[in-house]
Amino acid sequence: MSMDYQDYTFLNGANAPFMAELFARYLENPASVDESWRQYFDALSDDVDAATTDVRGPSFAARTTKIIGATDPDAAPKKSGKKADATALSTDDVRAATLDSLRAIMIIRAYRIRGHLKAKLDPLGLEEPTPHPELDPATYGFTEADWDRPIFINNVLGLETPTLREIMDVLEGTYCGSIGVEFMHIQDPAQKAWIQERIEQIRNQTDFTPLGKRTILERLTAAESFEKFLAVKYVGTKRFGLDGGETLIPALEQILKRGSQLGLEEVVLGMPHRGRLSVLCNFMSKPFRAIISEFLGNPANPEDAGGSGDVKYHMGVSADREFDGANVHLTLNANPSHLEIVNPVVLGRVRAKQQQRQDTDHKKVMGILLHGDAAFAGQGVVAETFDFSGLRGYKTGGTIHIIVNNQIGFTTSPHYSRSSPYPTDVAKMVMAPIFHVNGDDPEASVHVARIAAEFRQEFGCDVVIDMICYRRFGHNEGDEPRFTQPLMYEKIGGHKTTRELYSNKLVEEGTLTKDEAEKILADENAYLAEEFEAGLSYKPNKADWLEGKWSGLKVASGDARRGATGVDIEELRRIGAKLCEVPEGFNLNSKLNRFIASRQKALDSGEGIDWGTGEALAFATLLTEGFMVRLSGQDSQRGTFSHRHSVYIDQKTEERYVPLNNIQDNQAHYEVIDSPLSEAGVLGFEYGYSQAEPNALTCWEAQFGDFANGAQVIMDQFVSSGEAKWLRMSGLVMLLPHGYEGQGPEHSSARIERYLQLCGEDNMQVVNCTTPANFFHVLRRQLHRDFRKPLIIFTPKSLLRHKLAVSKLEEMGSDTTFHRVLYDNESLCADKDVKRVVICSGKVYYDLYEERQKRGIKDVFFLRLEQMYPFPRKALLQELSRFPQADVVWCQEEPANMGPWTFVDRRLEDVLMELDGACKRPRYVGRREAASPATGNASRHAREQAALVDEALTVDMASKGRMAAE
Repeated sequence: MSMDYQDYTFLNGANAPFMAELFARYLENPASVDESWRQYFDALSDDVDAATTDVRGPSFAARTTKIIGATDPDAAPKKSGKKADATALSTDDVRAATLDSLRAIMIIRAYRIRGHLKAKLDPLGLEEPTPHPELDPATYGFTEADWDRPIFINNVLGLETPTLREIMDVLEGTYCGSIGVEFMHIQDPAQKAWIQERIEQIRNQTDFTPLGKRTILERLTAAESFEKFLAVKYVGTKRFGLDGGETLIPALEQILKRGSQLGLEEVVLGMPHRGRLSVLCNFMSKPFRAIISEFLGNPANPEDAGGSGDVKYHMGVSADREFDGANVHLTLNANPSHLEIVNPVVLGRVRAKQQQRQDTDHKKVMGILLHGDAAFAGQGVVAETFDFSGLRGYKTGGTIHIIVNNQIGFTTSPHYSRSSPYPTDVAKMVMAPIFHVNGDDPEASVHVARIAAEFRQEFGCDVVIDMICYRRFGHNEGDEPRFTQPLMYEKIGGHKTTRELYSNKLVEEGTLTKDEAEKILADENAYLAEEFEAGLSYKPNKADWLEGKWSGLKVASGDARRGATGVDIEELRRIGAKLCEVPEGFNLNSKLNRFIASRQKALDSGEGIDWGTGEALAFATLLTEGFMVRLSGQDSQRGTFSHRHSVYIDQKTEERYVPLNNIQDNQAHYEVIDSPLSEAGVLGFEYGYSQAEPNALTCWEAQFGDFANGAQVIMDQFVSSGEAKWLRMSGLVMLLPHGYEGQGPEHSSARIERYLQLCGEDNMQVVNCTTPANFFHVLRRQLHRDFRKPLIIFTPKSLLRHKLAVSKLEEMGSDTTFHRVLYDNESLCADKDVKRVVICSGKVYYDLYEERQKRGIKDVFFLRLEQMYPFPRKALLQELSRFPQADVVWCQEEPANMGPWTFVDRRLEDVLMELDGACKRPRYVGRREAASPATGNASRHAREQAALVDEALTVDMASKGRMAAE
């Protein structure tokens, strides 16, 4: 039979005796009942165990007899002519009592599952909780006459033989007050039992001491006074105030206070703009005078720190807070207006800080993420972030998520912006417990914050607090919310603040006098007024960067900035030999035997070093120098194109062996992770990791370069602009496979033009290497300079195994470096006889090279632009000065409106104008403008490629413009 948990009619009428007997048989032997019933009763197993003894033991029958008025066995009704004993004398009554127990257990379970639906969560009372039949005793067959009859269950809800009325009182108080709990979706019995016991033992409330209550009021007062002060001084100025959600401040402090008692030493926070200024001041201890200075239009950092800055409610800060003698270091991550995109960045920072502190059990460093309700439900990166919670290489031991639930998203009501009852339902994908709490009940909010900290430290899992509140002044202080929510804002207009409500409560219960409560408010306002005066002349004395782990690093300067990247050849051979070792008895895939043999041969001869070997040597030499290397991407262990093989898998046991972690003793660790199928989340995570750890080579690899499109927001708002906006360096490396091999529009282009368009103010590096040696050097250069910049590398596909795309070991040896511009190694004619210089970048060079060789052309010279930004103007000027008589062509595979052309066009022209030779402007050779990056037809691709190569090599002037005209 099929059971529907929401249909309880089977508990009534004639089915009752059958149910009672069935349940009793299940208790004696679960296998004795049909599987469908067994599954049904199994669902109640959490509660049945506590009641089993009473339901089936002699004591139960004896007490049943007493309840029905029998003083001895003979006094009970008999079902046969035989004298009944204590367990058989009143079968009908035992059945009825058993059924009552079952019904009661089902009600208890229903409240644990659905009780939050009756909780008083909305401080505005806009929508009353809807009655749910599963929470009605009548659904289970109880009548009003049953409310005061004892029910024979013990040790459930801490009650012993309670009445139904007592059970309902406890359930209503525990699950339907200011807190609604969702936890029965959790599959781990220990986690579920922990929450159940934690909240039911104390009826889901904390009895705060008078000092604790006063402290909560003081923090509420600080939060409210902060916003009101700014509202008076700066009328209509955007501040995205916390008005209506002030309870956030004492809740956050409780997480730190309880967390520090449980081993917490450091917290990284991410949050949207709403309430950020209050958090900065009242939680992160940023001086109010500094905030006032910024309201006056002054920069947050000294003028000589540089950078373009950002609005006040996007900035980050670091601070130290002390709780009961324990210090907790806090970092609030800077973030853009793309609200939830900061989430994975925070977790990346947490992961790096945990490794710095050797926090292997993830107890010392924790992430706290604050969210808006609409963004939490609507942004896909939220799910990507949750996906990290249990993954090797990304997990951080749980994150505490706090939703400041405004019950609106800008102007959009919840029923228009999500399909689920709560914004929190996405968190169920990782079975996180969810605590909904009324923001106007600060004690309840602090209580759930304490439980959240305890749960996270106990189980290392995510936990969600949904603090339901409201926005008192609309989306921002200049907005008119009554345009779209007139009824809500009519209610808000007459609603007392949380501080007023709580202050009145404490006065009424005698915790404080009215004068004491008013003094707390007066003292806070006096403090703000004093700080305001100080803010009028406040000047920041230093920029909050290049400290801690970043000490010793500097602002980038100079031109070439090569770094010492060469390595002694014998050291390269020693390391290379270790990379080619396989443990004895390890069952290696037969194809890898050839891979390793080929690599060893190249290392021994010093010739034919391919791309994968160049990369492995770069990683390995950094590891032996003490720099950690972290690489993640969707297939990074093997490499999408089977060129890397960082991890060997035993073909019989699937045991793993990582050569890069077995080079020598006391080396740094190499971490390579096959990531989830995510771009935005994973790239954000790695960016965050690089923000916290400057002494690691942190790399993200796209499966194909165009896949980075899915992470464009990270590129736009963090990677390219983070240093300018927030004075935060990053040495993140992005590896983006790029090249036209006839694979169609989606896997040809990594969109070079998009990255180059974002370049400015020396913000990052964009390279398109053509040799393994140059790739080796550019990777090592990341850590062998005294500054950090993001590095975008367009990596090859077909060149991974191209016979010409190889290097000599000596090109990586001592005193060798990265070359921003590469030129022909062979001289085909005298410089004065060169008629054309073709400048190109990436794979097209090899097509040009092979065709020139095939045709026997001597008077065309190639220059490879290996680094496109920062643009190597001086290097190009030096090389082109050899050929003042030659015409200059820019050749690319990409269409004219894509690739590097629109970026290099004017820059090359400037170089040629300064050179003042025969050619004053470069000519474009490549595919014509197109909407799609590439054709999907292989034969058409081949024709296009042949045509552009032909035009680039044909010096005949009549050929000019041919490609553009086609």
